[in-house]
Amino acid sequence: MDQIDRILSAPPFTLDVAGRGWVRSTLARMTEAAKVRHLFIHAVFGTGAQEVARLTGLAPAGFTKFFGPDASAELDTMDALRAAAAIPYLVSADLEGSRMSLPFGTEVPNPLALAAVDDVAASRRIAEIMAVEARAVGINWSFTPVIDVNAAFRSPIVATRGLGSDPARIRRHALAHVEGLQANGVAATAKHWPGEGNDDRDQHLLTTIMPLSVADWQASHGALYRSLIDAGVLAVMSAHIAFPAYIETHLPDAGLQAYRPASTSALLNQTLLRGELGFNGVIVSDATPMAGLGAWAHRDVALPELVASGCDIILFSDEPEADIARIEAALADGRITRDRLDAAMIRVLGLKAALRLPETGFVPADRSKLFNAATRAEAAAVTARAPTLVKDVAGILPLSPDRYRRVLVHSTGIVTPLHGDAQAFALTDMLRGEGFEVTIYSPDAPCDPRDFDLALFLMGEETLLTRGRIFLDWNRLMGGLHGAMRRHWHQVPTALISFGYPYYLYDAPRMPCVVNAYATMDTMQRATLDCLMGRAPFLGTSPVDPFCGLPDARF
Repeated sequence: MDQIDRILSAPPFTLDVAGRGWVRSTLARMTEAAKVRHLFIHAVFGTGAQEVARLTGLAPAGFTKFFGPDASAELDTMDALRAAAAIPYLVSADLEGSRMSLPFGTEVPNPLALAAVDDVAASRRIAEIMAVEARAVGINWSFTPVIDVNAAFRSPIVATRGLGSDPARIRRHALAHVEGLQANGVAATAKHWPGEGNDDRDQHLLTTIMPLSVADWQASHGALYRSLIDAGVLAVMSAHIAFPAYIETHLPDAGLQAYRPASTSALLNQTLLRGELGFNGVIVSDATPMAGLGAWAHRDVALPELVASGCDIILFSDEPEADIARIEAALADGRITRDRLDAAMIRVLGLKAALRLPETGFVPADRSKLFNAATRAEAAAVTARAPTLVKDVAGILPLSPDRYRRVLVHSTGIVTPLHGDAQAFALTDMLRGEGFEVTIYSPDAPCDPRDFDLALFLMGEETLLTRGRIFLDWNRLMGGLHGAMRRHWHQVPTALISFGYPYYLYDAPRMPCVVNAYATMDTMQRATLDCLMGRAPFLGTSPVDPFCGLPDARF
């Protein structure tokens, strides 16, 4: 049995003779230069012929498409990109729901909202909806599920991307997500190996640390990875996260090497992930422009180490031709062996064969699978089950114009790292439509909250890459030094509604009324309004501790 049969006849590929034959014949036709280029997944942001020509010239294994709202231009570009490929592309995306969904697809809840619903069948159905629409536009690989454990509540990077802080709940919904994706032709990816969420910092900004002992890791993060590997997850994303306790079991005097990011660690990728956990699928690096990699080593060193240590795919490049040259240099001087390059190619091509891309990878987008009213209604019904009443110690709810006609809204808007300036909440116009008189607080035209019947703090910060921290910025919300120190909730009924980060009570434990709604899309805002006004019950159960361990925050 040769290497192709050994790797690809086993799970998670389980390719038949024809599938393995396609990999064998394709690999035989590839030059070394073509194999090097096939180590990369590049980011595609634009549309049109110029973008198609750029990517075609790079000849990568595939690309991650970041979509704009113009469905026609996006789908035409997707069709042109895939039609121009010599070998069918892996087309990837972060199918994480909310504003990480297709901008012209069905609005679906993000992972934390699904964990609040806590219905495995609903989670699987949402994954199916995302997968069907993804394949319709040409996406065949999702960098999900996030199986990080949100143990450190200050983490801005796990927050709403993860499934909460309880490993048992995470496991249930992650398995449903993998099933829903892979049964519908989209490869799933367990991330972020070896586990995020115990360090409250962001690997986009530095190499973060998995601080657990090996035994504690095995009981939490390790058990989650074992479950998904046993379930046949096709890929794992190796992140820029160090795991010193494991390294030191093999290298007691490791010193700084104990803090090497997993993405460049043979001990973590090969010995632990492939050896001890038995993972045979594709290992993709996390995004390589991240400072978690760049802070560790110069790209001349780090990029070859990714491949040599076990990553089969290099994710993203700010300078593609220079990065290709870095890998070619490492092959020439022996830092990457040709056997290692071929092993990576076997798995990358094996993933394409497992997804049936030789037959389906060039098929144009199926627009009929998008814009389905029944699917939108089904997803909205799941979304409506997510809003969670954390506390209402002053009996502020339900809201009505009779009780609280004049409403003052404090907000920093809907903030996402990929969508430019903060966006306004649709909820304010929804409130006006219900008969409320809504004023948006502005430091440029300050007003006295005591002149209003109700003060609402509307927060819209889902997981924020490169933000460092998410917190209540009282200075911005209340207008400068003196405003930041004032609390009017003893005189004016006050509520905070978070459509994202669920931990604002850490900064305002005396806030009398708090609702966590987890995701910022309009369907979530509508569903939350129904709950606030008493037309629908709050059905969500918190997948994290919204009180942040503070005993007084419950009162």
